[in-house]
Amino acid sequence: MSHSPAAAEATAPSRSARNPMLDGWRAVSILAVLAGHLLPIGPKAWQLNAAVAASGMAIFFTLSGFLIANLLIRDPDPVPFVIHRLFRILPLAWLAMGILAIANQADAWTVAANFLFFANLPPAHLMRGGEPLWSLCVEVQFYAGIALVVTLFGKRGLRIIPAAALAITTLRIAENAPISIITWERVDEILAGSLLALLAWRRGNRARPWCPPRVLTLVFSALLLLSAHPLVSGLPFLRPYFAAAAVGCSLWAAPGWMQKAWCSRPARYVAEISYALYVFHGMLSATWLGGEGASKFQRHLRLPLLVAVTFLCAHVSTRFYERRWIDLGRRLAARGGEPDRPTATVVAP
Repeated sequence: MSHSPAAAEATAPSRSARNPMLDGWRAVSILAVLAGHLLPIGPKAWQLNAAVAASGMAIFFTLSGFLIANLLIRDPDPVPFVIHRLFRILPLAWLAMGILAIANQADAWTVAANFLFFANLPPAHLMRGGEPLWSLCVEVQFYAGIALVVTLFGKRGLRIIPAAALAITTLRIAENAPISIITWERVDEILAGSLLALLAWRRGNRARPWCPPRVLTLVFSALLLLSAHPLVSGLPFLRPYFAAAAVGCSLWAAPGWMQKAWCSRPARYVAEISYALYVFHGMLSATWLGGEGASKFQRHLRLPLLVAVTFLCAHVSTRFYERRWIDLGRRLAARGGEPDRPTATVVAP
């Protein structure tokens, strides 16, 4: 998973799916989600927790769309794509769902809705401790849809992405859904990332590509946070595009301090375990560690332990459980005709 964060790599996205800045954004996104869900951020009336968590989710979805579209542009064969996705997502997701199903004594329909990744659709069937797994449902449904499009139309099918993103955003506006866990009211965040991949690919084919001012990364990041705030009207419908613009500008013209931080070793480590961090933070928050039945003071006392155990579980899962499945998926995909190469994987929380 590690690679050298050279300045040239940090300032220009390569034609591979890997870029050190993407790891930095992945780390930022999961830390924002964890902070929004676990930490007190300012007075409750300011609703900063919701804004920070939603910003992190928008970045995660943007990265997912960007990397998935990038992979399919380079290799539009849906078979290795599906194999990689399944072996990346299912092992930890199904393990977590199995534990939650037992703990919640879930009925058969709830178990099926979670294991088949439609628990986010109305009426929602998310289990206690597994509420954050709605995002995996959106992800898997997007994977299935984009794989079907590529199967039917090949690489040309990716041209539908701009129209699809616009259609979903228009639907959100019509239904007044600034933020939602329902796929058709949220998937434009993934589609915006896919649109960014198409633009990046086209930019790479130009002899003298345009380079945005470095300040734009900060401007779009600020607009992203503002658009994620529940008290702001209008802007939330542009949240997918602010996230994609912030990530895109940073790939070509990030401020020096951002390149250094985003491409640092700690950022790469957090990015590596980000999927497991997301899954475990929801599960552990529903236990004694999360302050179940405790006072506010007691919850604050347990918070450092909750964070520590979350990181420990994520580390063990990533290094000793998920990695085995990922390697197996790569080998199976290679047998299907794809070169056995490392790929960047982003699974949105």
